Formats: sequence, C-alpha cells, structure tokens
Amino acid sequence: MTEIASKAQLRMSFVRWAVVTVPLVLFLGFLSGRLVPSGSDNGWYALLAKPSFTPPDWAFPVAWTILYVLEGLALAMILHARRARGRELAIALFVVQFILSLVWSPIFFGAHKIVIALVILAAMLVLAIAATWMFGRIRTAAAWLMAPYLAWIAFAGALTLGIHQLNPDAETLVPQSATTQIAL
Repeated sequence: MTEIASKAQLRMSFVRWAVVTVPLVLFLGFLSGRLVPSGSDNGWYALLAKPSFTPPDWAFPVAWTILYVLEGLALAMILHARRARGRELAIALFVVQFILSLVWSPIFFGAHKIVIALVILAAMLVLAIAATWMFGRIRTAAAWLMAPYLAWIAFAGALTLGIHQLNPDAETLVPQSATTQIAL
C-alpha cells in the first residue's frame, strides 16, 4: 500500500470538519440574526420604504440558512486541505468576512446605521471575493460553494443602497432597539 490514507479515510476527515463547521456557521448566523428583531418583526424596518425588488420576509431566513450551510461546507473543504499553500490566508479572509456578516444585522436592524451597513457590505464583498479566490486555488468546489454567497452579498448591497436612497432620514424614524430577541 503506497497511500498514506485511503479515500474513505480522507472523506471521513472532511465529514468530521463539516460536522463542526456547518452547525457552527449556522449557529453563529442564527445568533447574529436574533440579537435584534429583523424583517417584519422590526418596527423600524417595517416603516421603511423598500425597493420594488425586495424579497418577501420569509425568503431571508431561507436564503441565509442555505448560504450558511454552503459556507460551512466550503470552509470544511479548506480546513480539510491541511498542507495546501495559502490555506491560512484563505481561512483568515473567510473568518474576517464572516465576522463582518455577523455584525451587519445588529448594525442595520438594531442601530439603524444604513450607511455603515453599506460599508460593511462592501468590505464583506471584497473579503468574500478574496476568500473565494483563495478557496478556488485550494479546492475548486469550495469556491463554487461560495458563489451563491457572493451573489447574495451583492444583492444585499443593492437592496441596502435602495433602502438608503428611499429613506435618507431612516436613522431618525424610531429609537434604536435596546432589547434582543434572545431569551435568557
């Protein structure tokens, strides 16, 4: 036997990573989304004029759940590629853009800072593109798993920009949220 590990062993190593990364990414995303009320549960957001291309409220949790699963799988592929060149940078880029994605919802829905949310989305997109490019150099499939996320961030940017243009005084509509949706 000339192989260090069999294909089955390598597959199981990826599965072990995925069993950690997918639930972790989902949990952190869910937690971020629950820090402040969002969608129609948010009185401030409900008062905003929205672009005609705004999806229905139910589409956002569905989309984010799918995107978080795909991101978790992509990250697992990169974590699994132990000796790949550029792996550490790819992981670092992913983590930074992911942290920004977790910060976006409390900034937008809780603090009502649309311009800051736009800046965060722009940084997220740049970092996610860089992470995806690095992922592609390591595992092509990981980059493809990130592609829907890139499209969604671009769409979210267009949606947020549209909201900003339609609501130049949005920050003053209602007081900022001081509570969370997390029951202690």
